[in-house]
Amino acid sequence: VQLQASGGGLVQAGASLRLSCVASGRTFRDYYMGWFRQAPGKEREFIAHIGRNGGSIYYADSVKGRFTISRNNAKSSVYLQMNSLKPEDTAVYYCAAKEADFSDTYYSPSWYDYWGQGTEVTVSS
Repeated sequence: VQLQASGGGLVQAGASLRLSCVASGRTFRDYYMGWFRQAPGKEREFIAHIGRNGGSIYYADSVKGRFTISRNNAKSSVYLQMNSLKPEDTAVYYCAAKEADFSDTYYSPSWYDYWGQGTEVTVSS
């Protein structure tokens, strides 16, 4: 499966952004989907996960209550609605896909098989 992320940009603190990730090449509903981010000089960080039918939603504590993950299988897309953005949310955001049985290691980058190219989010103070 190929993943294409978009929607990043430069915003001020407190603003909102909606990231999108469109999949192509395989049956999208077969995949568990995740969002990660990586800031300069830091490791890739788990943000959110969503199960194949929209369940099994999990968030990192750092974004819980501000970010919302969702998916539309008919559009082969997963989304990340980001509200109340903070300067520390600045990073390149990646979507990722996993085709297999669910695992409690959904938060680990190594669990995922496919990655999008990333979309950059910059939050100014």
